Amino acid sequence: MHGRQRQRHLAVGLGAAALTMRLTATAAPHSATTAAERYGFPAWSDEFGYGSEAGPAVPDRAKWRLAGGGPGECWPGHSDNGRRCDANTRVVGGMLRMTGEADGDTGWIASRYGQKYGRWEARVRSRATAPDNGRPYHPLLILWPDSNEHPEDGEYDYLENGAPGEKCAEAFLHYPHPQDVPVQQEHARTCGVDLSRWHNVAVEWTPDHLRGFIDGEEWFRFSGGANADRDCVQCAPSMHQTIQLDNFHGDGLQSAVYEVDWARVYDLPDDEGAS
Repeated sequence: MHGRQRQRHLAVGLGAAALTMRLTATAAPHSATTAAERYGFPAWSDEFGYGSEAGPAVPDRAKWRLAGGGPGECWPGHSDNGRRCDANTRVVGGMLRMTGEADGDTGWIASRYGQKYGRWEARVRSRATAPDNGRPYHPLLILWPDSNEHPEDGEYDYLENGAPGEKCAEAFLHYPHPQDVPVQQEHARTCGVDLSRWHNVAVEWTPDHLRGFIDGEEWFRFSGGANADRDCVQCAPSMHQTIQLDNFHGDGLQSAVYEVDWARVYDLPDDEGAS
């Protein structure tokens, strides 16, 4: 979702039914199930154990690409709405904090670590910081193609919400497909999840499927779906994590905060990762 026009409606020609499940609306304690408990040490992570409220830190530049290309810089926002500015993403001692301002300036960050197949997980929460004016920010966790070729190389938005702190989580999984066909994607939605509270949100990508998890509970699974217009949904090339608080409205937005406790990537076991 690097400055292009998004379409959040269901794609034509869906290859698998969208899945809606119900989870209990409780806070996610730090003991909530994580991929680490199932799969061991991550291949890559940032635990954000640096910076402080009094002295916010630039995210680790060995791990992350910054909005605008460097500290203090900005570039155009999603679909040229507002700006993505480095200063709107800082580490404050134990978490990354991304702020979306009323004037349309917001945060963005992209991992330098990419791979094909694996498990990505982040512990996140979001909330509005001003009264609702019908112009909210959109918090996302995305696997974006390392090639930067979209839609040809797909895109996996394993958390994409129309407003911070919503009570339903959504995901949009994009098939690899040519630009000259309509958007090809699968949609999942699960309610009873208070996104203003901490939750562990994960996606598993294998040669056989895409699966989504919230606090260790599966809430979507998609596979296959190839046709004359697209490759199978799990058939993208190498991807990397992006964290985005996107501006769909220009200016005059409802300000918001999006926080990330940690972000991690796990390899698949050898018997699952073979293509």
